[in-house]
Amino acid sequence: MFAESLRRRLWLLSAVLLGLAFIIIARLFCLQVFSSDIPPDSNKPPEAEESCPRRGLIIDRNGYLLALNAFDYEISASPNLISDPGEVAERLSHLLGKPKERILAYLLQDRSYVLLETHASEEVGEEAGSIDGIYAKPRPKRAYPEGDLAAYVLGFVDTNNKGYGGVEGYYDELLKGESEVVEDRNPSSFLPKGMPIGLHLLGDPTLVLTIDRNIQYIAMRELARALAEQEADSGTIIVMEPKTGAVLAMVSLPTYDPNRFAYFAGRFPRIFVNPAIGEQHEPGSVFKVITFAAALDSGVITPDTNFYDKGVIEMGGCVFVNWDRRGRGLVTMRDVLAYSLNVGAVDISIKLGPNRFYAYLKRFGFGRLTGIDLEGEVTGRVKFPWDEDWYESDLGANSFGQGIAVTPLQMINAVAAVANRGVLMKPYVVDKIIHGELIEETEPSPVGEVISPKAAEDLTGMMVEAVDRISAFAGVPGYRIAGKTGTAQIPIPGGYDPEFTIASFVGFAPAYDPKFIVLVKIDRPRKSPWGVTVAAPVFKRIAEQLFLLLEIPPDGE
Repeated sequence: MFAESLRRRLWLLSAVLLGLAFIIIARLFCLQVFSSDIPPDSNKPPEAEESCPRRGLIIDRNGYLLALNAFDYEISASPNLISDPGEVAERLSHLLGKPKERILAYLLQDRSYVLLETHASEEVGEEAGSIDGIYAKPRPKRAYPEGDLAAYVLGFVDTNNKGYGGVEGYYDELLKGESEVVEDRNPSSFLPKGMPIGLHLLGDPTLVLTIDRNIQYIAMRELARALAEQEADSGTIIVMEPKTGAVLAMVSLPTYDPNRFAYFAGRFPRIFVNPAIGEQHEPGSVFKVITFAAALDSGVITPDTNFYDKGVIEMGGCVFVNWDRRGRGLVTMRDVLAYSLNVGAVDISIKLGPNRFYAYLKRFGFGRLTGIDLEGEVTGRVKFPWDEDWYESDLGANSFGQGIAVTPLQMINAVAAVANRGVLMKPYVVDKIIHGELIEETEPSPVGEVISPKAAEDLTGMMVEAVDRISAFAGVPGYRIAGKTGTAQIPIPGGYDPEFTIASFVGFAPAYDPKFIVLVKIDRPRKSPWGVTVAAPVFKRIAEQLFLLLEIPPDGE
């Protein structure tokens, strides 16, 4: 009885095992024969791979998308699964824009996998993927809806999801987010064909910039107009909030389209250097603002201090003259700034002495990074009395912006300290970082008080008077504007370029409660060399539009 029961149990167990074996064999047979919708990979077996999370979005201060995520498609084929290579080659030739014979040569290879295209559009990918034996694999890419509008602020992302330049480079690790390691899709997956799986995003931040898309557009349009009118080589415009250090616009031309970075990389290797922060130049007379700030703050002069201008002055073995080689006799310091007299600036530097003069330059941030959150900033170049290549004559030359190298951002940020009652701010371009429900806001960061509020107010008044004297070029009726022109020589081996200059203007408004500050820099203008006729009118056109856009009421006659 016991033996019979044991025998029946053994038979039942054997039947169960045989049934399971049959199911396994049948399943394997189905996978091998019928699951032809999964392309075999002849190069490697299925293995674990890391999925790329979506890169964080970048938007302007008003919510306009500046950088987002899109897809290219990788098109491949399994030749051994294609029944009519000629017909497929014909269809792919029209889709991919490649010769039919070339595609057919790939499809006739005795291989289980061939790569046909690495960067096809979404439309092409979807249609190609509907052909038997052809597979379309989506690959993430970065897209910039505004094209070249904010290229130098944004930077670009390469095919390996690596950011370069601008905020893409500076915030690269943050924008990348995080990802999990997941297994390749199993051929027996029950998910619909084409549905992505295994993408577990642990990070997808959004950067909200201080950049205003509308102001950026205004600056770019006016810069392009100025370069065309003046037949100039290049130029830069920066717009900032002097009270916070927030950058509202940063434009340089020529520029590039970050959507097509590979095209520009192969033809213009230095095009990715942001001229606003990555290139330095001698600023010329706009730098006199800093010389006067130091002199007023230290008590060496007042706005009404008299000075006898002979039109020439000697210092350290060098002879300095005014820009027009004229002397104006007895003038005040207001006149020295308004007429941009080099001789008066040199005299001020002598009164300050090298120790005080260069101490103020360091306070204003020259010769070091501003710390802006953009990749690629350089320090500029200031020679100090303790440097081996410094000479006594450098003190005089530096007083009117010669023999010193600055970036446009350093220059506007220093003048912004005057607009901000003597307080230097750290410039920035990211206003907020949104990470899910967490929002991290950038707090304006004072670097320090570089001059007293009284000195800043006195200098602002002198700059207002300077603009009033050239109101046809820089003034806007109804508004008090403080500003300074600059016409800088361009150093070349053995001296200075005898033909070309850098024309510039920096100004802020309304003068005693400034909402914006603008720097205009035009390189090598051919119609006129002077800052007053080249750069000041560009500032005027931008200021007129900003008063309307920002709804700033008039503050003067």
